[in-house]
Parts: sequence; C-alpha cells; structure tokens
Amino acid sequence: MRGADPELVRRALAERDPLPGTAGFAGEIDGRLVRDVLGRQPLFSERDDPETWSFDHRDLTDPISLPPGRVRTVTGDESAADEQVWSLPSPPAATDTDEALATVRDAVFESVNAISDDGLAVAFSGGVDSAVVAAGVPDAPCYVVGFEGAHDIAAARDAADTMDRDLRVVELTHDAIERAVPEIVAALGRTNPMDVQIVLPLYLLAERVAADGYDRLAVGQGADELFGGYAKVAKAPDDPRVEAETVRGAAREMVLTLPDQLERDVLTLRAAGVEPVAPLLDDRVVEAALPLPGELLVADGRRKIALRTAVAEILPESVAEADKKAVQYGTYASRELDRLARQAGYKRRMENHVQQYVESLLE
Repeated sequence: MRGADPELVRRALAERDPLPGTAGFAGEIDGRLVRDVLGRQPLFSERDDPETWSFDHRDLTDPISLPPGRVRTVTGDESAADEQVWSLPSPPAATDTDEALATVRDAVFESVNAISDDGLAVAFSGGVDSAVVAAGVPDAPCYVVGFEGAHDIAAARDAADTMDRDLRVVELTHDAIERAVPEIVAALGRTNPMDVQIVLPLYLLAERVAADGYDRLAVGQGADELFGGYAKVAKAPDDPRVEAETVRGAAREMVLTLPDQLERDVLTLRAAGVEPVAPLLDDRVVEAALPLPGELLVADGRRKIALRTAVAEILPESVAEADKKAVQYGTYASRELDRLARQAGYKRRMENHVQQYVESLLE
C-alpha cells in the first residue's frame, strides 16, 4: 500500500470515508486493489488478470488503470467488476465566509508545515501555489525551469528574492526536449501534445533535482482546481470549455479532472527519478476547499481568492497576488515544441502537426 497505513485504508473502506486524512493512496489490501477518491496514486492491473498489478503500467502487458475511488477484486475472474466505494463529497456552499477562510488557512498551513524536508526540493514558479509550499520547507532548495526569457524564470527570481530563498534555474534546450520526449511518452503511454507539453518542463526539472541528490519534489498541484485558478472557471457559464452554470460548479468540474492529470504527472516525475509531494492535495485541504462559495473562488477578475487570502500572513503581497501562467506556456515549452515540429517539416497547416512530430521522435 502506497500513501497510507493499511489500517487507515481498511477503516476508510468500512466507513466509506472518501477523505480519511491522507494525501492519497493505492495498492492491494485484503485481496482488493484500491485507489483513493482523487487518484493521487496511480494503479494498474492486467486487463484480464487483476491479480497481476503494478504502480507503473510499463510493468504490465495489457494494463488498465483503476479509476479513482474504486475497488477491484483480485480474483483472476475476468468477469469481476470494479466497485465504486468513494465519491468526492458535494457539500453545500459555506455561508460563513470568515469561518470558511479560517478553515482553508488552517488546512493549508497544517499541510505544508507537515512536509519533511529530508531529500526534498521544491518546484518553484513564483506563483502563490509553489510559494506557499516552499514556505513550509524553508531549508529546501527551490528549482525553476524554462527557456531563457521565460515568464516562470523571471517570476521565480523575483519571488525568491522577495522571500530570500535559494533558487536554482534549469534552462531548457531543444536538444533536451528531443531527448526527453520519447522518455516521457514511454512513461505515460500517451502522445497527445498537451500532455507532453505540460510534463516536459516538469520532467527536465525533476531530472536535475535527482541529479543534484534529491529524491522528493514538492509541487503546488491541485491549487488551481480546488481554489478556482482557471480562466474558464472565472468566465463560467460563458466559457464553452465548462458545462457548469456557476463558478462553483465549474471549479468542481476542474477538481474532477485531477485523477487523469495526477496519473500523468506522477508517472512523469517518478520516471525522472523523484517522488512528488503535493501538500495542497492533502485530504484536509480538499475538505476545506469543497464548500467554498463562488465569491471566495473568483471575483472581479481575482482568482483563488480563498487561498490568496489565507496565505497573505506568511507570503509577501507581491507573491501572494502574483498571476501564474500554465506551466507549458510560462516555461515556453509549448512554443518551442511547436517550433521544433515546424523546423522538422510538420507545418501548422497539417492536422495534429505537433503530435506527428512527437510520434516521429519515437521512431
């Protein structure tokens, strides 16, 4: 069992408690495969033989992922069906905003302060998510990744100076991208450009972290989903990328995308040689975020209001309120992968030109 004590998992199964106080778990227990409600630990089994399973799909011949919140009986019976044991809670919106903010503050502080800095580095982009994680481990080195001139490098330098933190810069190159893409595809089993673009900088940053002797990487994952960090959430219901009619409903849609994202990111970071640590995805933070009303998520163009307000007492205002670009854009990974595709003859007028380029690197 990864991520939790087996007795705690047994209790969560018996009580059908989706948020029993962990940062995610997966594994085999009492003849059953289990994966937590947000899928924070990937788990796979052979399609026709659930007795054969692994945390890495590459160990299997015909792997299928165990969906989040489910139990798969390990019987060897091809007809055995998964059982949905846990579902993400859907609490009503909090009406006492002061109490809701205090709950978020306590949950975030407890989670980030509980991180051990043994063998730990921090993925640091200069945004509020990674900054509050870094604040919990003041002695851990911070790493930022990107091409020369990238937004994330400039923002991370400014934030590190303001916070008086050690910052190490991992500069991306075209040669590194061309080498890393096949390794990433092998780790993920995916070739779609968006996934590759997102994890490219993470993979290369994690490689450097591992080479420097660290085996754990703290990340700010989950904050955008839990606290309303996406533009499409802020624009709900007018943004066609979300189905919800409210900001709060759109934020929940984003939370429900986490299992697929986390499988991608965790597999990538492990392939690079580090174990991810995501304190903002701790059960207590999830439980504190789910009841937030829309006005504590987004208002007047300001996103992640509850999180920014909660951490204002420990972060400089310029950092707590900093805007953040998605990693593939803030590091220029998306732009440069597209440039390499075009230089290799895969022009934008061609259908899926970047994916064609990615697949060409596998040959």
